[in-house]
Amino acid sequence: MNSKLVIGLDFGTDSVRALLVNTLNGDIVSEAEHRYQRWADQQFCDSANFQFRQHPQDYLDGLTSVVRKVARGIEPEQIVGIGVDTTGSTVCAVDREGTPLALKAEFAESPDAMFLLWKDHTAIAEADEINRIASNWEKDYRRYVGSTYSCEWFWSKILHVLRKNPEVEKVAFSWVEHCDWIVGELTGNTDPLKMKRCRCAAGHKAMWHSEWGGLPPKDFLDAVDPRLGRLRNCLYTESQTADQPTGKLSPKWARILGLSPEAVIAGGQLDCHAGAVGAGILPGKLVKVVGTSTCDILVGKTDASCVRGISGQVEGSVLPNLTGFEAGQSAFGDIYRWFQQFLSAFGAGISIAEIEERAASISSEEVNNVLAIDWFNGRRSPDANPHLQGAIFGLTLSTTTEMVYRALVEATCCGARRIVERFTESGLTVNSITAVGGIARKSPFVMQTMANILNMPIEVLRSPQACALGSAMNAATAAKIYPALEKAMKAMHPGCDRSYTPCEKDVAEGEKKYRKYLIAAKLVEDFQ
Repeated sequence: MNSKLVIGLDFGTDSVRALLVNTLNGDIVSEAEHRYQRWADQQFCDSANFQFRQHPQDYLDGLTSVVRKVARGIEPEQIVGIGVDTTGSTVCAVDREGTPLALKAEFAESPDAMFLLWKDHTAIAEADEINRIASNWEKDYRRYVGSTYSCEWFWSKILHVLRKNPEVEKVAFSWVEHCDWIVGELTGNTDPLKMKRCRCAAGHKAMWHSEWGGLPPKDFLDAVDPRLGRLRNCLYTESQTADQPTGKLSPKWARILGLSPEAVIAGGQLDCHAGAVGAGILPGKLVKVVGTSTCDILVGKTDASCVRGISGQVEGSVLPNLTGFEAGQSAFGDIYRWFQQFLSAFGAGISIAEIEERAASISSEEVNNVLAIDWFNGRRSPDANPHLQGAIFGLTLSTTTEMVYRALVEATCCGARRIVERFTESGLTVNSITAVGGIARKSPFVMQTMANILNMPIEVLRSPQACALGSAMNAATAAKIYPALEKAMKAMHPGCDRSYTPCEKDVAEGEKKYRKYLIAAKLVEDFQ
């Protein structure tokens, strides 16, 4: 094999995946997955209090495992680049050298010294405070993040830990996003003041924007809390797009992984944005990453007006020279998993596949009065509100398990439609939809329901690893195999292998369901 190869690394919620990809045509040479052991045991998590923490050693163990597996039997010099994407905002306190505090003996068991996973909602109060200050400030630094700052994001999480844990506050020199830290590890540049920071996380999660010279200014952060004002000087000013090189593989990691130190490391990126790259995103093409949560990505010209209530619009966060627009639902597949666990608690040994088969056979009339609202983990878009909760209406003594499940699926799809409508109401064009992620490939029932409620056809990417593939495309560009990311995307795109077309009869029923959903959603929001 003489083709040049790249590795795409995708650090997800439960595991890290790696693809070894032929840059000539996008063919997958090998792939591997490593599940995080501490996370699998739910160590350091407290779901009742919305605390979800991950130990950095899980990431390092996973990195070593998957790269060694995909590179086995390959000449090191053939692998010319590595691209990385991770969940986000997933942040961690680090010392002066950029070492996560949880890797130090004295903090090895401290959840506050670990990475706060994207879905950690312990910082609701801090987000509320940031929003209160920002809404009364002369310049609203939330302008490019949908005008609402989320408890899932950078500043909220940092402030929560700094206020809660004086020991972490005392030792922490700076804070890092997961994607930036992994890239820093691979290149040997973990110095918080010199570490390359990705445009994607900076803009969508930390209110970075060129209009005000980078991160929000010190006086604003001081007004929120002087701790944040002091931290600002220990962070960064510049950020870079994911298709640009950050350096070469360090001698340390070259030895550990068995790769060449000449391998180029691309800039980091958030997983869903990398998934949009892997799906071949273009202006007007909505990419939906459908998994435990969802992320909806569009790209457009930089002169587009600000879209209210989404998770941000950032130039270069997806493709260079275009603005990336992000929205999403904070719970999607997690709702289905909750329902299965709920049933299991009462001894009902039934799989989601069995429930879906039964739910698909119900007529619309049978389930018409059962209605759900999908805010089981708060609402991310449109208009973030982590305080909101889910609801189920219309239960009777004749309501069955499959009726409730179908109502939950319809609720998540109605939530998806609200996002599409917010984009189009704001002047953005949605001409087509491509879905990627686990649910997109595993659940025809969910995807057909979504096509009916959106009243748009949905194509599903052939590759089950769109995020890792997108990172591989970034790596191929950073390693100069292609002169531009768009060229790499065209050459390495896997195509789509299934599609879902709206059914006319079910579209009409879906429209009725959506109108009822909107009424019930307003009722729930007003009540809570």
